[in-house]
Amino acid sequence: MPSISRKGQAMPDSPIRKLAPYAAAAKAAGKRVIHLNIGQPDIETPSIALDAVRTDTRTVIEYSPSEGFDSYRQGLAAYYQGVGVDVSANDIIVTTGGSEALVFAFMACLDPGDEVIIPEPFYANYNGFANMAGVKVVPVTAHIEDGFALPPMEAFAAKITDRTKAILLCNPGNPTGTVYAEEALNSLATLVRNHDLYLMADEVYREFCYDGATPKSVMQLPGLEEHVMLVDSVSKRYSMCGARIGGLVTKNAAVRKAAMKFAMARLSPPTLGQIASEAALMTPASYFENVKSSYVARRDALIAGLRAIPGVTVPTPGGAFYAVCELPIDNADAFCQWMLESFDHEGDTVMMAPATGFYATPGAGTRQVRIAYVLDLPWIERAVTCLAEALQVYPGRR
Repeated sequence: MPSISRKGQAMPDSPIRKLAPYAAAAKAAGKRVIHLNIGQPDIETPSIALDAVRTDTRTVIEYSPSEGFDSYRQGLAAYYQGVGVDVSANDIIVTTGGSEALVFAFMACLDPGDEVIIPEPFYANYNGFANMAGVKVVPVTAHIEDGFALPPMEAFAAKITDRTKAILLCNPGNPTGTVYAEEALNSLATLVRNHDLYLMADEVYREFCYDGATPKSVMQLPGLEEHVMLVDSVSKRYSMCGARIGGLVTKNAAVRKAAMKFAMARLSPPTLGQIASEAALMTPASYFENVKSSYVARRDALIAGLRAIPGVTVPTPGGAFYAVCELPIDNADAFCQWMLESFDHEGDTVMMAPATGFYATPGAGTRQVRIAYVLDLPWIERAVTCLAEALQVYPGRR
């Protein structure tokens, strides 16, 4: 029998989705599974985006240009300028989700065996994207005790080798919800310049910053025009995860030229998704105000509920819609599976993502889970009650 490739064998399971068969079995057994494992909001997609697809009159769903429709890229440039990021349509390549944008960035900028430094815990699929591109992830660990703040520059510098080509951030962060301080980003910019590295930033949660926090885009860091790549997506901003439209934004012409070769090889980003995404750019500000208010209420209920459970540690997220908490348990992977297989409270159980998959350091995050507060308040409250009851009887409680 032919063997599976080394890349295929090394490709990690998704901690967000790997427990799906257990969730399906729990539902088949009559349990209500409260899904807090995945960043799929229950927020309604803006009607203007849905209407654009419904009323489109074209008779052929044709390929778009490999870089995306010009009208959409012009609209995106105007959007970025409105949030203080000075770019033109020519600086933007439309991609099939933010995932493809990051894969393009890895493949355009790094050779197989090159290293990218990422503060952990980080979005689990970065491991998969790096594996696809043959890139080695080098983690710098952030800690729950200080709210997963950006690690000190000395920690980054200690990881730099002759194979280091890039640093990757997610701001606001997935899975932690951390919004990085401007001073820390400015210090990181100095490090990037001094070592002549690329700086890649996943900024898909830009609209969701709370308590007066405002995210600083890497595109706003002075003197980094040739170093910086912004990865973006409509998935979370407009609750359009299934549209699969993202973007790679950079002023580095050589990087854009290389990325375009990969863009042409995959032909084009989705046509219908771009139609919806271009229309979504006209979403009124009131939409985001209402969405942010909803997320803040959900966050506050979740954090208060978790902190009321003995032995639970959780910092308050400053953005996005995730929280990483440490539980009084032996092993998060075992606990999350046990919740689905062996526990319910009044018919409810909770699906969470074990945090081990969000770390690259072996053994890190063993007692932590990521919780996505993407459901309405009553479900958040039921989930917290269910979790509290589960922790009282879990056989691996510490």
